[in-house]
Amino acid sequence: MTPKPSTGRKDIADADVEAVTAQLGRTPRAVREVAYRCPCGLPAVVKTSPRLEDGTPFPTLYYLTCSRLNSRIGGLEASGRMREMTERLAEDPELAAAYRRAHESYLAERDAIEPLGTDVSAGGMPGRVKCLHVCVAHALAAGPGVNPFGDEALAEIGEWWQAGPCVHP
Repeated sequence: MTPKPSTGRKDIADADVEAVTAQLGRTPRAVREVAYRCPCGLPAVVKTSPRLEDGTPFPTLYYLTCSRLNSRIGGLEASGRMREMTERLAEDPELAAAYRRAHESYLAERDAIEPLGTDVSAGGMPGRVKCLHVCVAHALAAGPGVNPFGDEALAEIGEWWQAGPCVHP
């Protein structure tokens, strides 16, 4: 028996769905609410349901939507930052513990909506850094001090919103 999906769209205005659609170039899936709003006023991170509308598990709780921020994060990924960050996990027990806490926080938040019965969170947590987009989305949604690699990437990127909105829906 396929588990029933979460109710999906929970608390997001039509204008925000339009903005996210413009940012992604497609209609967002399983979106529940805006988890972080860019200083320009548009959504930058949405919180998604743990399952898509058809019941398929979708473990990515926080999804980065800002196209400009996505591009900047892609540049960090292309420069090899994820490999460097993963190497530091093996060398720094305090950093590894902080990243494990980020993973546990992520799972707890997702499971509070709907448990998926898995210890897999997203982005490679807690053993490696596989996707900086997930780390940054988590850091923005949860606030500073929760996801150390998300915080680090945001500090490196700087004020991505200075040029104004990434889209004009």
